[in-house]
Amino acid sequence: MKSILLIGLGRFGQHVARKLNDLGHEVMAVDSDEERVDGALPYVTNAQIGDSTSEEFLSSLDVPSFDACIVAIGDRFQNSLETTDLLKELGARKVIARASRGVQEKFLLRCGADEVVYPEKQLAAWTAIRCTSDHILDYIELDDDFSLFELSVPEDWQGKTVLQLDLRKRYGINILGIRRNGKLDMSIGPNTMLDGVSPILILGRQKDVNKCLKI
Repeated sequence: MKSILLIGLGRFGQHVARKLNDLGHEVMAVDSDEERVDGALPYVTNAQIGDSTSEEFLSSLDVPSFDACIVAIGDRFQNSLETTDLLKELGARKVIARASRGVQEKFLLRCGADEVVYPEKQLAAWTAIRCTSDHILDYIELDDDFSLFELSVPEDWQGKTVLQLDLRKRYGINILGIRRNGKLDMSIGPNTMLDGVSPILILGRQKDVNKCLKI
């Protein structure tokens, strides 16, 4: 369990708060809007109404005591920049900030953000890749080269073993797991047979997956 300072409770911030709650983490939520703060109360450990661009207010939260600080401000980028800068000045261990444009990502990193999330860009990439194949169910980009893909098993793979398909040798793709009844089974071996019911988890380069699936 980690302690998280979440600043900004718009739609993105509310979703982050709910997920952190699902994961069992302690969350201190902050927003200048009383209605937003009230809406987040069921999903956070504590919440305060306040101005995150105020050094006095942020100091009162004991910023260094949190494992991570998330700046989820979406409507006022100047406030996001000032908040990120203040958090680092006050000794934040880790600051993750939200950007809505590429140029914002650059400025947030210059202001001290350790990581920048770009929801619109990431969702756009997910949507584009998801719709390029009937078999891609989910997608997570790990870096510029490698990604994780959850696939429904193509018809010509069904009834064949991992060894018979030999995707690693042919395409540089590794089968990591099979989702059976909603749970991932990672005990994959050469004799594991694929069916048309259980999706598989694979690791590979986007270009190799495209070639493999004939996209």
